[in-house]
Amino acid sequence: MNTVTTGFEGRTVLVTGGTSGIGLATAQRFAAAGAFVVVTGRRREAVDRAVETLGGSGLGVQADAASPADLDRVFAAVRARGRGLDVVVANAGGGSFASLAETTQEHVDETFGTNVDGVLFTVQKALPLLSAGASVIVTGSTAAPGGMPAFGAYAATKAALHSFVRTWAVELAPRGIRVNAVVPGPTATPGLSELAPDAAAAQALREQLAATVPLGRLIEPAEIAGTILFLASEAAGMITGSELLVDGGQTAAA
Repeated sequence: MNTVTTGFEGRTVLVTGGTSGIGLATAQRFAAAGAFVVVTGRRREAVDRAVETLGGSGLGVQADAASPADLDRVFAAVRARGRGLDVVVANAGGGSFASLAETTQEHVDETFGTNVDGVLFTVQKALPLLSAGASVIVTGSTAAPGGMPAFGAYAATKAALHSFVRTWAVELAPRGIRVNAVVPGPTATPGLSELAPDAAAAQALREQLAATVPLGRLIEPAEIAGTILFLASEAAGMITGSELLVDGGQTAAA
């Protein structure tokens, strides 16, 4: 699946949360395959750095996926190009640890606001711009069916996204639009390390999670990006409503 390197010439791709980790790797792969890539992120400097890596084939918009006004600016920028959208990668998201006893309304609102509302309204606002035969790819998580302690709100948001994917795939099929989820296992991203309070704890967390992967290591962002390109490509033309695991066997071993 990581062999898709061309076939997106003249296509326009939106990657939310495209400034680091899986999002940045995905934006770079689409640009290398010939696409014009619009990336979003919360921090202006991170957006600018991401666009610099796209070799002149990209546009950056500072935006918080949880903000409807920010999303309106993103799609206004896409509309201004006059080329529509061929691929949407709804990747922006995040989470933090909180046990049931520790969970607050603020924690729930923040996690669901970004991971659920942000994805829902990203895809909804993209609808008028999506070309016939477009592809929508949502970043899910193996946490959704799992039971990792203190990660309940995050897991619930990803479970909601997996449900959305199945519904949207049926709703949008008459337009030829395919909707799928890529489902990473534990991935070596900055966001993973940021779950821990310090560098030593981050290393311990990475080692703990790597031990749950039968193939023996964390997944690399580029490996997820390659799978996303496959799902967006003509080679996946009859794949929709699916959840494609990229987890090194973690789910099978659970």
